[in-house]
Amino acid sequence: MQISTRYAGYSAEEYAERVYAGVLGKLIGVYLGRPFEGWSYEKIMARLGEITYYVHDRLSKPLIVTDDDISGTFTFLRALPDYGNTTDLTPAQIGQTWLNYIVEERTILWWGGLGNSTEHTAYLRLKQGIPAPQSGSIALNGKVVAEQIGSQIFIDGWGMVSPADPARAADLARRAASVSHDGEAIYGAQVLAAMEAQAFVEHDINRLLDIGTSFIPKDSVIYHLIQDIREWHAAETDWHKTRERIVEKYGYEKYGGNCHMVPNHALIIMALLYGNDDFHRSLMIVNTAGWDTDCNSGNLGCLLGIKNGLSGLTGGPDWRGPVADRLYLSTADGGRAITDAAAETYHIVNIGRALAGEAPVTPKNGARFHFELPGSVQGFQVDQPAASLENVEGHSSQGRRSLAIHYPAQAQSVHAATPTFSPPEALAFDHYMLLASPTLYPDQVLRAAISSDENNAAPVTCRLFIRYYGDDDALFSIDGPEITLAPGNEHEFKWRIPATNSAPIAEVGIEIVNAEQADGCLYLDYLTWDSVPNMVLTRPETTGTAWRRAWVPGVDSFGDRWPEPFRLIQNHGRGLLIQGTREWDDYRVSSTLTPHLARAIGVAARVQGMQRYYALTLSNDGQARLLKVLDGERVLAEATLSWELGRPYTFSLQVEGTRLQAWVDQQLLFDFEDKQQPLTGGAIALLCEEGRVSTDAVTLQAL
Repeated sequence: MQISTRYAGYSAEEYAERVYAGVLGKLIGVYLGRPFEGWSYEKIMARLGEITYYVHDRLSKPLIVTDDDISGTFTFLRALPDYGNTTDLTPAQIGQTWLNYIVEERTILWWGGLGNSTEHTAYLRLKQGIPAPQSGSIALNGKVVAEQIGSQIFIDGWGMVSPADPARAADLARRAASVSHDGEAIYGAQVLAAMEAQAFVEHDINRLLDIGTSFIPKDSVIYHLIQDIREWHAAETDWHKTRERIVEKYGYEKYGGNCHMVPNHALIIMALLYGNDDFHRSLMIVNTAGWDTDCNSGNLGCLLGIKNGLSGLTGGPDWRGPVADRLYLSTADGGRAITDAAAETYHIVNIGRALAGEAPVTPKNGARFHFELPGSVQGFQVDQPAASLENVEGHSSQGRRSLAIHYPAQAQSVHAATPTFSPPEALAFDHYMLLASPTLYPDQVLRAAISSDENNAAPVTCRLFIRYYGDDDALFSIDGPEITLAPGNEHEFKWRIPATNSAPIAEVGIEIVNAEQADGCLYLDYLTWDSVPNMVLTRPETTGTAWRRAWVPGVDSFGDRWPEPFRLIQNHGRGLLIQGTREWDDYRVSSTLTPHLARAIGVAARVQGMQRYYALTLSNDGQARLLKVLDGERVLAEATLSWELGRPYTFSLQVEGTRLQAWVDQQLLFDFEDKQQPLTGGAIALLCEEGRVSTDAVTLQAL
């Protein structure tokens, strides 16, 4: 079905809400199943009983975590916008997307080793220059490795950008899955992606299954598995007994490897059928059944979210409240790591719109926090039990919705805040570590529109604030100017963030400083910031280490026990130490670098990952080079320049529109116009190739 301005029969707003429900379903499912991932049905029943709500606290684990299911799903989909949002996207381009956004041994994947982790195996193939689909093929990696579950867990986005077009979803899913998988693993991924695409318009589960299986061979194991479970479901009302039949015919002992596609796909189909189209019951079944619980629950949650919409997430436990839209995407693009369900929804929606030939939508003129999706809080939480948050209609000059902050009488201080960098608890993540850059920096101007409810009994005083990491990585506050709002009044805040002496900003929000007489309510219409900051990044005068975590380490070593703030060590190839966001466009990055036994050193600009950036380098062959790295490396310009180990060199790389200028020791070496697929924005980085380089500071200047 060709999609026009009315996506799958929905308006643009309704399409966004369906995608949002799918994103939330994915998050809820993953967070629900993650704490007991890999447990057997018997262990779950003995220790936890039926899984009817989050159990992380019972197992002393955090609810919001980094996870491969989430990071891979929302990261690998970026292949579409990175390559022009075309349906001609190739497996090789998706494989290149892996190489760009993955930081080896650190992000997204389970790094279990060659022949043990399917995704790690595929990554090593890609790194060796073996393109997809060969990188994930049975011919190269063997049937057992190629048919594990990973292709399925990353697949939901391809369905969400293809509303009512299951053929396109299945085709894109095949291409994406083939980067790392083959055989039955691809078939299972195609079935789910096709069902998710069709779920925008089809409400009958059996019809969805018919459509999903129409894209895979009828002699495949996945096809026969689905038919078997449909027959068992028709004859047996007790899902526990059907689970036993799955174990007997399709259980783990029938298939090799660590986490095979076939058994887990069977549990998704079983829970879909026995869940009676109910989100709560379906997730209970798929999680109680065991095996790869977070993966299975995430896929099923996304499918039912799309199918039943936001209303399908209600009527049972409060799934959305504890999540508060929060998610982390740990990749080489650190400025996108701290994100939320609403932000990721609009990334997906705008890919879907681009594929349909439609312009992107940017709620409230592109505000970072806009609250335009029903129920969205975009990571905001309050620090006082008597206070609460609520997404409501109205109280917006630029949109349809706002965030209501309800505060109690006599409140002396109520904070409503959202993270802009790794929260304190995330600094300790170990299984899937969180690599992130701050999204908010000193010198940027915060803008927010806030109004006071007309029914408030008295004026209320409020202000914007930030918290940053200080000594021992404790959080310290800086407050903006206060404003007192009479009932019914509104105010647009503008506040330039003061210097934090290189300490990363952890969160931003609104503080109710003083409320009198009675309970009341403020409305946050939007909160946003723009522009490139002017700043110097170095080691702050604190005892904490969070400042180092603000740099995404795409180098082998970036330790904290050296006298200089930055010492980069790279054993093989080229490494990058990255900080910043994709929104940074025109600026100059400068640093004085000292090489020690290095093949090359330099600075990079408009960095969009490990394989997309501009760089100014000086190498031990006595050549300075202006490089563009994008699907390979291109030397834009070069010049002879003497090289001496142990001598400091001052590098400056300026990007303004399509113009690149580069200096070494204040000598202008290059002035180049890049008019062929220019990189338009991105972070900054230090570069080290096979050796060691050090520096005391990195300077960023806005143009």
